[in-house]
Amino acid sequence: MRLLLGALLLTHTSCDRPTAKAEAPPSPCREERFDGSRFTVCDPKGGELVLVAAGKGEPPARSFAEVGGTIDANRVAFAMNAGMFDEDGRPIGLAIVDGREVRALNRREGGGNFHLMPNGVFQVTRDGNAAVIATTAWKLNPNIRFASQSGPMLVIGGKLHPKLGHDGTSRLIRNGVGTHKGKALFVISEDGVSLGKFARFFRDQLKTPDALYFDGSVSSLWDPANGRQDSLTPLGPIIIALKPAASAPGRGSPATP
Repeated sequence: MRLLLGALLLTHTSCDRPTAKAEAPPSPCREERFDGSRFTVCDPKGGELVLVAAGKGEPPARSFAEVGGTIDANRVAFAMNAGMFDEDGRPIGLAIVDGREVRALNRREGGGNFHLMPNGVFQVTRDGNAAVIATTAWKLNPNIRFASQSGPMLVIGGKLHPKLGHDGTSRLIRNGVGTHKGKALFVISEDGVSLGKFARFFRDQLKTPDALYFDGSVSSLWDPANGRQDSLTPLGPIIIALKPAASAPGRGSPATP
């Protein structure tokens, strides 16, 4: 009788045990604090990077939602705007998409952040090596898989852009990219910050010897794991970081701009 009662109690207990829920995949984006401000840092962690940018006569994707219509959203680790653009959403500087140049390098001088020389190019070669290179030193080569020109440079060889103040008066939500030893880290500020503070975050906290500014008017992030998809304003060029598992050989073309 005692054995029967024990068996029944064990069966009842195991039936009532709650089913474990599958944990949501962790976000590749994390929040960091620096000099009193908050920044979100996104690390591709080896996932493939893809640039979406429209050339002349091609329809631009102006939002993360539009980009999401060209790619399986389950494959996206994160996405971010990635360079300055004209009123139609086409890049105003160099853009190379899947080895094809859709906009030539822009060496013109003028006003605004893009023309605060030196500006620079963020590029990824076919072997996945990422680099930020000042426009004055950039050279075209057939191994470049994609590239996006923006400006100004924030950090050049471990030194701040010579025309940036320590902490200027302009306060904007800003985003950009820094590189070190072939790896890239993407950053968007969560508070309005100066260009100088933004640059110092890359140099002093992330320790990236080269960094490039993307924007301070439309800075936006798509972070699916955290349910974030900024949609405040129309975008231009967009970089998509695929999840590492979605970047394995044989998965096919990751996106069709």
